Amino acid sequence: MESETEPKTLLEAVPYFADQDKCLKFLAGRRWPDGIITCPRCGSTNVGFIASRRVWQCKTRHPLAQFSIKVGTIFEDSPLGLDKWLPSLWMIGNAKNGISSWELHRALAVTQKTAWFMLHRIRLAMQDNLTGGKLGGDVEVDETFIGGKSRNMHKRKRAEKIHGRGPEGKALVAAVLERGGKVRAKVVESRRKKSLQALVRDNVEEGSNLCSDALKSYSGLGTDYEHQVIDHAEAYVNGQVHINEVHTNGMENFWSLC
Repeated sequence: MESETEPKTLLEAVPYFADQDKCLKFLAGRRWPDGIITCPRCGSTNVGFIASRRVWQCKTRHPLAQFSIKVGTIFEDSPLGLDKWLPSLWMIGNAKNGISSWELHRALAVTQKTAWFMLHRIRLAMQDNLTGGKLGGDVEVDETFIGGKSRNMHKRKRAEKIHGRGPEGKALVAAVLERGGKVRAKVVESRRKKSLQALVRDNVEEGSNLCSDALKSYSGLGTDYEHQVIDHAEAYVNGQVHINEVHTNGMENFWSLC
């Protein structure tokens, strides 16, 4: 499918995916980008398409030789049609600040319980299982404390959760961000060198350009990386190294969205 024919806005996406043939073509183009249809059960490419039912028939003899585009995907055992699933995927993929089940429920005219179920499946499918190799190129690393704001808590819950000031009672999360690519975040035990540098070494290729703030726990990474430091007490962007500027603004943007 040519990219220019695909929807660019939600207003275009809903009527576009209302057409079952367009849904089928859209998914098939992503599942089999080389155009070679493969049986999800035996791997054979000797298959034929049954247009009247929008399914394929594997010519190899085995149980369940017929299969639809849903087989082997998060849609497989769902009674919902692709006219609901694909707009929901489009909405989640284009919402930088996330989307709630109530918003999805109103937009797609499904129940809130159904929208919640769809969101969980889609989010699970979007998780990075770290099998795609390490991040590389220009990478930023940073850490933050995440937890509910005390002013939003009931007095009893606040007394139960908040026992000190600042980060007390919050989760410490560290992350690495490949500029123009992925982010990998993880709850870590502490801000000490052992925890933070282990995250970097496990997820970033040696020799990559690494930007961090002036936290001393990151010192020593220069032996394996082109490590550049930005001291936020002095500036937020500093000079140019390997064309790209030294900063951790990408991570700051990620934390603000998180």
